[in-house]
Amino acid sequence: MTQNDTHPLVAAEGVAYATAGRTLLHPIDVSLAAGEMVVVVGPNGAGKSTLLKLLSGELAPSAGRVLYEGRDARAWTPWRLAAKRAVMAQSEALAFPFTVAEIVGIGLDGAAGRLGGEARDRRILAALARADIVHLAARDVQSLSGGERQRAQFARALAQLEAGRAAGEGSQVLFLDEPVSSLDLGHQIALLEAARALADDAESPLGVLAVLHDLNLAALYADRILALSDGRLAAAGAPADVLDARLLRDVFRVPLPVHRRGDAGPPFVLPERPRGDLGHGAL
Repeated sequence: MTQNDTHPLVAAEGVAYATAGRTLLHPIDVSLAAGEMVVVVGPNGAGKSTLLKLLSGELAPSAGRVLYEGRDARAWTPWRLAAKRAVMAQSEALAFPFTVAEIVGIGLDGAAGRLGGEARDRRILAALARADIVHLAARDVQSLSGGERQRAQFARALAQLEAGRAAGEGSQVLFLDEPVSSLDLGHQIALLEAARALADDAESPLGVLAVLHDLNLAALYADRILALSDGRLAAAGAPADVLDARLLRDVFRVPLPVHRRGDAGPPFVLPERPRGDLGHGAL
């Protein structure tokens, strides 16, 4: 039995994070398996991005530990970790005028060293095509719209994972931090379909963890949903279990009626205008 068979792909054991005297995430235990798509939901400031950054290794936990296939993440070299997991962050600050193709190439170089010639070009083109941005390959990333930039960063993450596979890495993880926040509805569906397909791949399924604000997209694509509130795990489970009107009101502090499609299909949420004071002040 291999290590992949005996341990989750990624696990957080009692992980917490505090900075400047403030606790952003209280101790939490979560895991992600290959072939699984987990979606993290919650209001602004709930700890969603903090959890993703802890799991991906961008932040070091104040307490607890993060494990990749049973091995402490701190024991992984940066090179090996880059081959194991890719991260699509909320935003990427670029100090220089890279083209879209160059950004995708950076993903390749980070996980597998420099590839040359046709092999490199072929991988870049495949990632651009999957993100539907082949036509943007020569554009300066800084000239793109917000949605186009997100698709470019998604392509970069895909290229990084492909490079990791080429380098011999086994099960991999894709972290997506609000990946559809600037996308039109068609591209929201396309990106999440691509992520879901990577998790469902019969030969080399990924573990996918995404932070989303849209509860209906979470219900549609997640195997499990983690609901965070005030830095704590409020609920975890299948969409049908977590998307409960009472629980959602406690988490989001607005009425969120949940509807069911009978026995088939995920639940869906139709917000209502609140009556009276929301209880958390003006925006």
